[in-house]
Amino acid sequence: MGIIVQKFGGTSVADAQACALVVSRIAEARRAGNDVVAVVSAMGRKPAPYSTDALLALVDCAGDTLPPRERDAIAACGEIISSVVLVSALVASGCPAMSFTGAQAGIETDDNFGDARIVRIDPAGLHNAIASGVVPVVAGFQGVTDGGDVTTLGRGGSDTTAAALAAALGADLVEIYTDVEGVMTADPHIVPNARFQETMTYSELIEMANLGAKVVHLRAVEIASQARIPLAIKSVFSDCPGTLVTDIPPQRMPIAVPDRFVSSVTCIGNMAQIVLEEYDFKADDAALNVFSTMADNHISVDMINVFPDMIAFIVSARDSARAVRALDRLGLSAVANPGCAKVSVVGEGMRGVPGVMSRVVRALHGAGIRILQTSDSHYSISCLVPEVDMERAARALHSEFELEK
Repeated sequence: MGIIVQKFGGTSVADAQACALVVSRIAEARRAGNDVVAVVSAMGRKPAPYSTDALLALVDCAGDTLPPRERDAIAACGEIISSVVLVSALVASGCPAMSFTGAQAGIETDDNFGDARIVRIDPAGLHNAIASGVVPVVAGFQGVTDGGDVTTLGRGGSDTTAAALAAALGADLVEIYTDVEGVMTADPHIVPNARFQETMTYSELIEMANLGAKVVHLRAVEIASQARIPLAIKSVFSDCPGTLVTDIPPQRMPIAVPDRFVSSVTCIGNMAQIVLEEYDFKADDAALNVFSTMADNHISVDMINVFPDMIAFIVSARDSARAVRALDRLGLSAVANPGCAKVSVVGEGMRGVPGVMSRVVRALHGAGIRILQTSDSHYSISCLVPEVDMERAARALHSEFELEK
């Protein structure tokens, strides 16, 4: 067969019972004739003693004074512990295995501590282990700079580790084992009748991840898409086949259901709308200065609307006061409207199809929800709404496009 990269999240390796299930998943893949490379996250979530947050709490006394290099050094320890724990379980089951740190797996990154990006991978060590019949168990979420410093890849970085290793190894499949059975049409905590999705395209999942879905890390989907490696999202605790993310050939696209333009609904809360009005933005470089200032202050902006006499965009609520102060220094009077949420419909099938926005507006209007701002792409339409209405908005859109069916 080929190589399968299996990534196991924190809940999958949280205790001995969960580890036993992980061992069975690896054994199942090997019995099918595949070589397996496992990637692991830190064990459990806080207050679990070896979770990433618990480890970082050990240095909280230093506050913001601890250099990012040192925070990465301790943050990376959780995955290393997980890798050795899983190796011990595999060896006890009779399966030869060997732990690898990110550096030992050949993962080199830039030096952007806390959110490093992978520069290159030398998979020679992993290939050697596979050739000798050993299952490599790689500590996810981490790499090393060319100067030898340990780095971390940001939250959800173990997914990125798995996808990047799969690309470097020429793997046939990446399996992401998490605490959900696959990708749903919406967050089931918000939309109780959300439906499980058997297949999705890369574009749809990338859009979902961009718009707030937390099932899989955005960078991991992008890498899998670029390498054209199928991505399966599963639960180690269930026999559900999960969601398969891949390119869907045109001949397999449904033609009997022409109105299935939307595949999912996502939402992000805790946002603030920034509005600048009554300016002649054509007259000078004011519009350019607005966004240059946001970039200089490391403030991420979204849902950008620029008009001759007005600019509106959204930022994270935690950045809103900082954004207003930065604009005030430019002599621009900005108004921050807190308590906002971004609710989006996603679907590759909506591209070029008229009437989708009409249905979005109709659904939200029918639910008595005020639309503060909109934006769209080829695969999504987003509406800014009051955060108190976010869950009702998600349910209204899910119902409008009959995603429960």
